[in-house]
Amino acid sequence: MATENKNLSQYDKTTIPNAKDFRFGIVVSEWNGHITEGLFLGAVAALNDCGALHDNIIRWNVPGSFELVYGAKKMIETQKPDVVIVIGSVIKGATQHFDFVCDGVTQGIKDLNVLSDVPVIFCVLTDNNEQQSIDRSGGIHGNKGTEAAIAAIKMAFLRYQANMGNPFTQNLLANKQLQIDDGHLKLKE
Repeated sequence: MATENKNLSQYDKTTIPNAKDFRFGIVVSEWNGHITEGLFLGAVAALNDCGALHDNIIRWNVPGSFELVYGAKKMIETQKPDVVIVIGSVIKGATQHFDFVCDGVTQGIKDLNVLSDVPVIFCVLTDNNEQQSIDRSGGIHGNKGTEAAIAAIKMAFLRYQANMGNPFTQNLLANKQLQIDDGHLKLKE
């Protein structure tokens, strides 16, 4: 397991763009709510820590992870966020339902990222058991909600820079978060 005995939710705030001017949408699945609420709290804490304003964070709930795609689509269309985080938890059971839900949500989020100008950040845990989900929603492996929030800030910043017209010169790259390597724009990790 790649994250075994590691907490990947730590970040260096000095390397993250200020989130004060961005509008964040968060769509949260109510299924496995004890997991998704922990992910949501981790995301909001990281957004606030990086400067996001309370009034610029919009939360919508949907019944399950499969409905995250539609919720994100409608949020993009009606709320005009700079970025959307989708939060869900699918825990493997004895049937193929797990595979169908995970594949549908993954493909749906990918489609939104291809078809929309608004980045959609995937924060859907797809674990083999409940303990793995607990470990990744504020437990021993940190909080994937925190990680999704940091990715959301970086992607909102990238979207902002890209929409400026001709932003990709070294002197316009704020905080050196974006860099140009061999003519390609990359997020500095």
